[in-house]
Amino acid sequence: MNRFSVVLISFSMVLSYLLLTGGAEVKSKSGLNISSPAFEMNGLIPAKYTCDGLNVNPPLVIGGVPSGTKSLALIVDDPDAPMGIWVHWVVWNVKPTTREINESSVANGAVEGVNDFRRNAYGGPCPPSGTHRYFFKLYALDTSLELSPNMNKAGLESAMKGHVLSQTEFVGIYKRR
Repeated sequence: MNRFSVVLISFSMVLSYLLLTGGAEVKSKSGLNISSPAFEMNGLIPAKYTCDGLNVNPPLVIGGVPSGTKSLALIVDDPDAPMGIWVHWVVWNVKPTTREINESSVANGAVEGVNDFRRNAYGGPCPPSGTHRYFFKLYALDTSLELSPNMNKAGLESAMKGHVLSQTEFVGIYKRR
């Protein structure tokens, strides 16, 4: 068997796995992962978690946190917004032992920064038109961050520079009724 055949077979196996499992989550090389029992990877976010429902955060499950992690950070944003990326949630100093963030809550001890709704809270999907993608980005950091709750996504990303041990993302979609 030549190299091309081996690569083709490997690619086919990976593609088959992703199609069969629905690509339930994206894992980083270290194994860090995030998912939700409320929707699948690239699946429809239930209205309950949007401006058409209760507008509360969905439950999230965290796994594979690498050793040496001092804190986790979470950014939820929409790259399909008409005015550019729209930030829905900014959270940092999530304890590395956290395995779940429950629906309508923030992890104990974590800090919520300012989103593009100008609130220190989760702001659910509310696309003005069409179907949008919502990226739940999780970062494992080698430090805890001393930031003001007035910090936004740009400030958080700046503070995280040089401290990211691993990162992963989970994507949901939503289209208004």
